[in-house]
Amino acid sequence: MVSIAIDGPSGAGKSSLAKALAKDLGYVYVDTGAMYRSIGLYAVRAGVDPHDADAVAALLPKIRLDIRL
Repeated sequence: MVSIAIDGPSGAGKSSLAKALAKDLGYVYVDTGAMYRSIGLYAVRAGVDPHDADAVAALLPKIRLDIRL
């Protein structure tokens, strides 16, 4: 399995580049940013401060994320 990580500031076009690159290479694009934001949203809806790393970590066993093609 090959993984490619693209780093940079928000709004720099990382997702657009990653989607295009994945398509050109025939790879699966996994939007880890959306996964990260989903966990934050889960924390907020559970009444947990998303900036409290320990409290968010305690929620992780309860969270189910599915990736589907």
